[in-house]
Amino acid sequence: MKNRFQDLTSIDFYKNKKQVKWLVFFVSVLIGSGSIWYTNLLVDELRERENRQIQLLSSALDYAATTSENLTFINQEIIQQNYSIPIIMVDAQGDPIEFRNIKFKSNPDRQDSLKTLSKELLEMQEEYEPIYLQEAEIRVFYRNSELLTNLKYYPYVQLAVILVFGLLAFALFNQSKISEQNRVWAGLTKETAHQLGTPIASLMAWIDYLRNSPVWEENKEIIQEMDKDVVKLRMVTERFSSIGSKPVIRAENLYAVIEETITYLRPRISTKIDMQIHSDTKDLDAMMNKPLFEWVIENICKNAVDAMKGKGSITIDILQDSDKYVIVDITDTGKGIDRRNFRKVFNPGFSTRQRGWGLGLTLAKRIVEGYHGGRIFVKNSEVGKGTTFRIMLLGNLEDASQFITEGILEY
Repeated sequence: MKNRFQDLTSIDFYKNKKQVKWLVFFVSVLIGSGSIWYTNLLVDELRERENRQIQLLSSALDYAATTSENLTFINQEIIQQNYSIPIIMVDAQGDPIEFRNIKFKSNPDRQDSLKTLSKELLEMQEEYEPIYLQEAEIRVFYRNSELLTNLKYYPYVQLAVILVFGLLAFALFNQSKISEQNRVWAGLTKETAHQLGTPIASLMAWIDYLRNSPVWEENKEIIQEMDKDVVKLRMVTERFSSIGSKPVIRAENLYAVIEETITYLRPRISTKIDMQIHSDTKDLDAMMNKPLFEWVIENICKNAVDAMKGKGSITIDILQDSDKYVIVDITDTGKGIDRRNFRKVFNPGFSTRQRGWGLGLTLAKRIVEGYHGGRIFVKNSEVGKGTTFRIMLLGNLEDASQFITEGILEY
């Protein structure tokens, strides 16, 4: 029993959320179908009871028309006890002579009353065949009572209310969960930036010491590369600080930012990876926070390097899509992505690597769409041939202003 409980509690609902959604859907359909079936069963029983009541009423009327005995009991206990079922009795010529439980307008005149009765007769004819009283030469028309009609549609109204309530509850819960995740994410990033601050300051001091030491001339290139990595660590700290707060967005030269990022990456990845940047113009600006956008490019390129297993090519194409957006297409020659996973690759925890955390593309999507008001998605991919990621950024401050106004961006 304990092992079964552990297996149940160890189910990863996030990774299997699609199956969980389908399970909830089928259970909901089962409950809804059961509710409708049971209500229809009650409706059928009530309809049968009303039909028997109308048959009894008609028999009483037919009997009353053919006898001269005292009919007080029949009149009071049978004929007058119908308080719910609408009926209209018509003579041989089809003119109404008696009716019960028919709703009229307030203060109706004769013409309005006749219109109402005619309309009711048409509805009654569609529901049931009239009962013919041979002795009295009267036809009795009737239809379902309001109680029966309301009961018939009650489960659908009930399910609609439950559905609306469920959707509202899900939206509120989902929003609450997202807000909580955002607070945890922001707190974690700020704490990480804070923790990195002390060792980075110490490393900077050591590099300054080495610059002024006798070993400088012999190890100049090594110390310079160390300095570049320390500068990079400072930038990483700045990125984490930006994730935890609203980043400053400004116009940056897109080609220059990407080229700077690729220049840093080239000596730190396999020499068998060819990295190229293509652009019709080098004077193309985009609204961005430079440290965060560089992080996006790094994450996608590092994923591409892993997908190519250290051998292949990465091509970055910079395009002017329209007056509103500029485009960055990053294409690799890696193992590709199955089409059904195009959206999943941005989910937290999704990774094809055995030791991958599955946060790189999640972070990239959060930065591009959450902080820059842009878009990032898998443009195309073919298993065994490679993948192209497309990034769309706002091209001018005017378009970014709406996001700034809404509190998404800060300038």
